[in-house]
This record gives sequence, C-alpha cells and structure tokens, in this order.
Amino acid sequence: MDLSYITHSLRIPGLNSSITETEATSYPKAAVTNKQVNASPWGDRTKMCPDVDAKTTVQDISNDNNLVLTQEKSSRKGFCSVRYGLALILHICNFSILTQQSNLSIAITAMVNQTALQGQPNASVNAQDDWNATQEEVQAIAPTYDWNPEIQGIILSSFYYGSFVAPIPVGYVAGVLGAKYVVGVGLFITSVLSFFIPLSADAGVATLIAVRVIQGIAQDMVLTGQYSLWVRWAPPLERSQLISIAISGAALGWFLVLIVGGLICQTIGWPYVFYIFGGIGCVCCLLWFLLAYDDPGDHPFIRADEKRYIACSLADQDDLPGWSLPIKAMMKSLPLWAILVSYICQYWSIQIILSYTPTYINSVLQMNVRDSGILSSLPCIGGYIGILLGGLLADFLLSRRILALATIRKLFTAIGVLSSSALLMSLHWVRFSLSATIIFLLLLNLLGNLSQSGSIVNFIDIAPRYTSFLKGFFQVFVFIDGAIAPTVAGILINQDSELGWRNVFLISSAINIVGLIFYLIFGQAQEQDWAKEETLTRL
Repeated sequence: MDLSYITHSLRIPGLNSSITETEATSYPKAAVTNKQVNASPWGDRTKMCPDVDAKTTVQDISNDNNLVLTQEKSSRKGFCSVRYGLALILHICNFSILTQQSNLSIAITAMVNQTALQGQPNASVNAQDDWNATQEEVQAIAPTYDWNPEIQGIILSSFYYGSFVAPIPVGYVAGVLGAKYVVGVGLFITSVLSFFIPLSADAGVATLIAVRVIQGIAQDMVLTGQYSLWVRWAPPLERSQLISIAISGAALGWFLVLIVGGLICQTIGWPYVFYIFGGIGCVCCLLWFLLAYDDPGDHPFIRADEKRYIACSLADQDDLPGWSLPIKAMMKSLPLWAILVSYICQYWSIQIILSYTPTYINSVLQMNVRDSGILSSLPCIGGYIGILLGGLLADFLLSRRILALATIRKLFTAIGVLSSSALLMSLHWVRFSLSATIIFLLLLNLLGNLSQSGSIVNFIDIAPRYTSFLKGFFQVFVFIDGAIAPTVAGILINQDSELGWRNVFLISSAINIVGLIFYLIFGQAQEQDWAKEETLTRL
C-alpha cells in the first residue's frame, strides 16, 4: 500500500471553515479522489471520516485543536483499544490450534507399546530404564496400540493431507463472507474433534486418520481466514504489530506443548492431552463468537473515536471484496512473485527447524527424549519474542516516518534471513557445546522471526482486497515445504549422520538467501493497480 504522506483539507460537519492536517499525526494515507468509499457492504466510512480536498495547506491544521486531540487520543489508546483486544483473542486462538496440531506428536510416544527410544544408541541406560518405567505407568491408566513406525508416520502426517487443497478456497470464502464465521467454525470443529481422538484411536487407524484430516482442514480455516479481519481493523501504522500479536500465539502454543505435554501423558494419561487442549479451544471459540466482529462499525463495545480513527485510516483503501479475481494480473505481478518466492524459501528453513530441532538435540547432543523436549522448547521463547518485537519495531519506524514501508519490509526480511542463515550454518561447528547450541537456536528463532514483519505480511500491503485469498494461496506452498523439506533432510542425514546435518543447514541457508535476493529486487509495498478495482476475470 502506498503510504506517502500528503497534505489535504478536511471539512468538518458543523464548522464553516476548511482546515488541513498532515497524515503524519495519525492518518497513514489520505484519499485525494472523489471516490465513494461507502460502497463497502460492511461500513459507511464517509459518515465517520470527513471529506478530503487537496487544495489547502498543512499550516491550517493549527486552527483545529479538537480534531488533533481526538486523533491523538485514538492513536495512543494502544493496548486498551478494541483492535488490540481482538489481536489478543486471535493470539489465544492461534495458541489453541497449534497445541491441537502438535499434541499428537507428544502423545504418540505414550500411545504405542514400543517407542523409538529403545532403538536409539545415544540414549543412556538410566534414561532407558526411566522411560520403560514411565511406559508401564502410562499403560496402566490409558490404552496403548501396536503401531509400527510406518503407521505412526502416516498418522502424524495425515494432518496435512487435506491442507494442500483447503487454503485457497477457504481464503477466498473468508475474503467474501468475512472472518468471524470462517474462523469461528474452524476453531469449533478442530476443538470438538480433539475430544474424539482417543475414541477414534480405539476405533482404528483409518478413523484416527480421518479425524486428523478434518482437523487439518478446520485449522486452515483459522490460519487463513483471520487475515481478512485485519484489512478492516488494522490501521496501516499498526498493522505489523497487530498481526504479530495474533500470530505469536502459535509460538507460545508450541512452547507449552513441549513443556507440559509429556508431563500430562505421564501423570494422568495421554487422552487428557486432547481433552485439556480441546477444552481450551472451546473456550476460545466462545470468546471469539462473543467478541469478534468483521467490521469496527458493527462492534458493540468500540468507542466512537477509535471507530473514527480506524475508518479514516482505511478510508481510501480498496478493500471491497468480490467474487472476481484478477488472475492474469496476479500472474504478471513481480511484487507478488517476490513475496511468494520469499515465502517458499523462508518456510523451507522454518519447517526444518520445527521438524528436526528435538531430533538434533537428541541425536547430535546425545540427550534423552525427555530432556530434548525441554531444551527444544527454549528456542520457542526466542521466536515468540522475535515476532512481537518485529511488529513493534516495524510500526514504530513507520509511524515516526523514519523509513518508508517498502524499506521496512525489505529491511526486516534481510535481517531475519541473513542472521538466521548465519546462525544455522554455524550450528555444525558448535555442536560439541550444549549451551552454545541452545543459545544459537534461541537467537536463530528470535532474529529469524523478525521477517514475520517483512515479506511474510507484505501481501496485505499490495492487495488488501484479496488478503485472504493470497494467504490461502501462499499457505499451500507452506504445506508443500512441510512435506518436502523434512524428507530431503532425512535423506541427507541418513546418508551421513555427521556431514548430513551440515549439508541440511547449508542448503537451507542457501535457499533462504536466494529468496531474499529475489525479494529485495522485486518486492514493493504500495497497493497494486490490479488490486484496486473489480475485474471480469473469474475463477
């Protein structure tokens, strides 16, 4: 989106004089055309935001202190505002779905009769004895199943079977119908199905796989649909931090699952992993339906000044959704290709880190499964901080007009990619030190997640009208990375247990840097022409 700061005139209803202001105070961009923004079905913005005229000068703003005070009050409300409350609710929702996605990975070690630990040469004798004793205790309070490693792999990967086809239609529908019911229904389905996983495991492998496939599709509804909400709720000066608050819940969920998942399995039985996190999801679902609204104008608890601030900030944004898609224009758009290439390259490394961090700590550092789970959770704290910090810094630089939006997106992407690539390549040479490895992993997650405020959210800037569709489209490639990257890593590690890890890190870093170079050359941040008006090109 074009965030150029221009001088414009505001005619305030009830006043005889025309005054002006610069958007550097609270408005990121002003409409300089006579376009009717009240065409949107979810709100009449012209009733809340004054008309715009580009003929007067900025010095006249001093004549209207009341308007300035109102805008400053709205912009300073910060975390006490409804829009930040909505980000917090989404934070909890993302936390919930990540725990439901990952809990089977933790519980499956207690669900089977024989675990992979028995065949690991690096496990100590004491750890082996402790684990066998734990398994006997678990089997006494919960059923176990004779699933070989191949069946376990199929069960764990079944979550993604429907994910390859779901994101695009889900994102498309969310952009047209709104996020409230798409996200809410998806969260409700995946939370309720969590209660049925123990029963489906008793019914058979096929039933369990079917439940996990449906859960994956339902979670796609949450992950993809939520982005359409920020098109209507997030002022451009706050967009990065609002999104970062929301998505950081996933990092917190992964951390909590690693910490408490195994403890729950060992103390009260593996079924309660699904009952507890499914219950949390149901509570989140209730909060969502009660407090989430697609448009600020419909929210019953929002203050008038905050509603006016959001409406004026987005007054000129072409976010009217429709059933048509400019497919040809999208295919020819280099800025869109830049974001897609950056997405694919960055998530290759992300999938490697998520999939193999516990295995790396267990096999290379020779830690037992219990300790590797705890140590693997520590880098998640770095990722959580990195996401929040990136959003705050990006919006600070934008609101103070220190850097242009395109520069901010590229800068944060470069910092995240270069720092994480350097740390990733260095892991091979610090593998003899446990403390150094954990510190490097923590910094890798912290600095690498700064890119979440870079190219990862850039599609909202260039095409707010098609935010949900584009998020769903990109999500398909995230799942493709999730299917290919760990497989390639496994092949390399299987060929050479020592040099294989080095090759995995080098290849991931190289792919990351290639994506960065392409994005730095072709990436943009202004709203594209093909995203401003409806076209006749349809799906």
